[in-house]
Amino acid sequence: MKNAILSVSDKTNIVEFASKLIENGYKVYSTGGTKKALEEANIEVYSVSDLTNFPEIMDGRVKTLHPGVHGGILANRSIPEHLSALKEQDIDLIDLVVVNLYPFKETIKKENVTEDEAIENIDIGGPTMLRAAAKNYKFVTTIVDPTDYNEVINRIENNELDEAYRKSLMVKVFKHTNDYDKTIVEFFANESEQLRYGENPQQNATFVKTSNESNTLAGAKQLHGKALSFNNIKDADATLSLIKKFEQPAAVAVKHMNPCGVGVGETIEEAYDYAYEADSQSIFGGIVALNRPVTKKLAESLHAIFLEVVIAPSFEEEALEVLTTKKNIRLLEVDMTETKDEQEFVSVSGGYLVQDKDNATISREDMKVVTDVEPTEAQWKALELSWKVVRSVKSNAIVLANDHQTVGVGAGQMNRVGSAKIAIDRAIEMNENVALASDGFFPMGDSVETAAKAGIKTIIQPGGSIKDQDSIDMANKYGISMVFTGMRHFKH
Repeated sequence: MKNAILSVSDKTNIVEFASKLIENGYKVYSTGGTKKALEEANIEVYSVSDLTNFPEIMDGRVKTLHPGVHGGILANRSIPEHLSALKEQDIDLIDLVVVNLYPFKETIKKENVTEDEAIENIDIGGPTMLRAAAKNYKFVTTIVDPTDYNEVINRIENNELDEAYRKSLMVKVFKHTNDYDKTIVEFFANESEQLRYGENPQQNATFVKTSNESNTLAGAKQLHGKALSFNNIKDADATLSLIKKFEQPAAVAVKHMNPCGVGVGETIEEAYDYAYEADSQSIFGGIVALNRPVTKKLAESLHAIFLEVVIAPSFEEEALEVLTTKKNIRLLEVDMTETKDEQEFVSVSGGYLVQDKDNATISREDMKVVTDVEPTEAQWKALELSWKVVRSVKSNAIVLANDHQTVGVGAGQMNRVGSAKIAIDRAIEMNENVALASDGFFPMGDSVETAAKAGIKTIIQPGGSIKDQDSIDMANKYGISMVFTGMRHFKH
């Protein structure tokens, strides 16, 4: 006879599952409320105390933490010494463990929940049994999700409860315990911040902080202003990510997750002036990041318009005196050191996607001129600036820039020609020293022709289309220099 331990907080279908296990030759052991539920359904169930020869104590805090349980779970059945040790101690093998944990997450969602209530809902024995059984998945089946009950029974009945399937259940277990522990950490470390609302007032939102490093938005020091909103946080993070790409004095203005103006200069004041001039309309109500300390002179320029957030490595005392006369403006002090090996997470229905951040760089020497005409030095500087910015613009993305500022941005269109037309229409200047950057390749020559007819004389793009030659031919037709990077920067 095989042995199963059932100890669940979520009792969905547990009675039916236990009944099926017994029909298939399992002896069922249980604890507390689960045992009571099975007994009330007239299911033959035994107490875990029968395995441990020790009663539950401390109101059930200690009941499964015993060699009589964990020896039976952890024994490696391919090692004779393990089996001999069990026999010497009169410990039975455990073949199946069904556990889902105390409802910690549900408890802390309750209004005015106390720390003591939260502590009482931290499961100890459950995660320990789960981790032990999952570690020994080659011999033990572990279930945390009631939706797996039917398949487990079907596999038992058809003799298909194989190692590969048990391994898939093991992965579920460790994800379950990881999420459980993460929730506990966030609650007690106060690493989550309830926001007033999300993107819109009808949406609830929380800022969950996974790092307090000073070069992250979560670790930023807020010097002034009201609390950041959901949209402020997203926009500020996009602004911070882009400003970190610059070594020379630079200013970045972002609106609705897209850069609206980027400037570089000999001084931070000059850089900001260029960023402002790049799109003096869209910067209103936006987020501005600077990679040098904010001086009094710069603060006076910033003070002249409405900004939601200003981010900088530091603010001079006199600059703070100027900016803090505005009650609501948020001033964030952030270390501008770029973080490497970062990952980003995007939620989707039923899960989330994880990827490395797009921090890859490329030098001029690694780029390839594919046209008859070579870029001039002024054009190269414009190409490099536009390529640095285009990665931060929503796809399909087109950025126009000279050697010191963006002059037009086309973001988020369904086709690349549409983005090019928007950037061109919004451009504050158009001459032979303005470069066009595309985050993805041109699938045909129409984007190049659109640029050429607007007066563009140099283009940078990833290349890699099966129709690259069409774009190259079009560029040569109009005497345009074009550079391939071999690297795309899609941003969905």
